[in-house]
This record gives sequence, C-alpha cells and structure tokens, in this order.
Amino acid sequence: MRNTIRQIGNQNRIVLRPTMNYIAITIIATSFFSCSTVKKATYFNDLGDAEFKETTSSLEPVLQKNDILSITVSSLNIEAAEMFNVANKTSAQGVTFNGRPSPASGYLIDSDGYIQFPFIGAIRAAGLTKKDLRQYITKELIVRQLLLEPIVDIRYLNFKVSVLGEVNNPSVFIIPNEKVTLLEALGLAGDMTIYAKRDNVFLISEQDGVKNTKRIDLNSDELFNSPNYYLKSNDIVYVQPNKRKIRSTSVTAQWLGAIVGSLSLILIGIGTFN
Repeated sequence: MRNTIRQIGNQNRIVLRPTMNYIAITIIATSFFSCSTVKKATYFNDLGDAEFKETTSSLEPVLQKNDILSITVSSLNIEAAEMFNVANKTSAQGVTFNGRPSPASGYLIDSDGYIQFPFIGAIRAAGLTKKDLRQYITKELIVRQLLLEPIVDIRYLNFKVSVLGEVNNPSVFIIPNEKVTLLEALGLAGDMTIYAKRDNVFLISEQDGVKNTKRIDLNSDELFNSPNYYLKSNDIVYVQPNKRKIRSTSVTAQWLGAIVGSLSLILIGIGTFN
C-alpha cells in the first residue's frame, strides 16, 4: 500500500491507495486459485482424445460366501425341470437400492461356500464364476440322467455396491444387470458434491474374506485401464471430503472467518472514506 497526501480545504488527509503492482499480484493470485479450484472440482482434467479397450477378463467375478443366486433350469420336459426351480420361489430377505427390505429368493452360498441343489446335493460354489457353476450343474444333470438337454441360467440376486461420503445421495444400490462402473455408481449416488476429493476416492473390496483397499484418482485417465473401473459385488466406495469442507465444519474456523471478514470491511471503509 502507498500513502498519498491530499489537501482538502485547509486539511491534509492521508488516502490509502493500492499500487498497480499490488493490484496485479492480487488478480494473478485470484486467477491461479480459481483455476486450481476448478481443476480439483472436475473429472479427468488432462484427458484429451483417447481410446481405451475394454478388458472383459475382469468382468466375470467369482462367487463368494453369502451371495444369493437365482438358478433357473429349463428342459424339454417342463414338469421335470420345475422341481429344480423351487428354491427360486422360496422367500428370503433382500435389500433394495434405497436400503428398504424386500422379498428375494434363490440359493444362498453358506458360510462354508456351498449351495444345496436338488438331487445333486452340496455344490462348492464359492470361488467359481457363474460360468463355471453353470457348466458344472449342466454336466451333473446330464450325467445323472435327471434332465434331457438342460439349460441352466444363473444370476445374482444381491449384486450391490455402496457409495458413501461426499455424494448427494449416499446409499446401497442393487445392480440388476450385474455390471456397473465406478462412474455409474457415482451417478446413481447423485454425483460428488463440490466438497469431494476427486483425486483420492477410497474403494473397499472383499474377496475370500480378505478386504482390499485402493485409492483412485478421478483426475487421471488411468482409471479407464484400471481393474477397479468395473465394481464387484459388495464393493464400497467412500468419497472423502476436501480440506474446505473440513474447515467449514469447524466452529472456530467459522468464527475466525467472520472476524477476519468484519475487520476487512472496516479497513476498506476507513481507506475509502478518509
């Protein structure tokens, strides 16, 4: 700041005037801060025209304990096939995308990793893919001469992902088509809030009783080639709050901001009217 003496009538008054350098520095600093803030609030800032090939090898998840499966069997003999579909009509308790309980049915993979299938008995399902289990059941039905030309279809009944933290609609979401990307899950949750850390999204996955954690940077294009691009059943996505949100929740910070703002207004008023 530079002091300037101005004569008004018979009195000399000191008027505070910012120098041009001060104004320039203020403008540059404000512009830099604004650009930095915008970058942190958007996705894939450095991504231009690009092509990413989908890797289908990681799209077929392995079955795990506590998964609930719909196993539908059809055959030329409709009446004979119907006895294998009884479990699909047995009521069980499930969870919808909004967290409310709803009727579900199917074969539950127990704590030992098995399902009990009619006329075949205990089948070790945990650790297999749906394709592996489908081929095994089909083979057993043919070998045991239980059905003629059986067709087996297997679907998840509880393929769900959870999105928590700095999103507009945190919840547990049931995925009917058993395929969802991280970006789609965030879309189901109403997208991230302005206070979300987009460069440090926390992903929790579980397989064979072991929990794995990953941190994902949504400002980088590496997500598209990452095995975490497609979520697996029971994955948990946690969006962390940024420093701005943390500071805003502090009562001390709020009072300090109010005090500093008030003092700034007072100083501006003194400099303007003197």
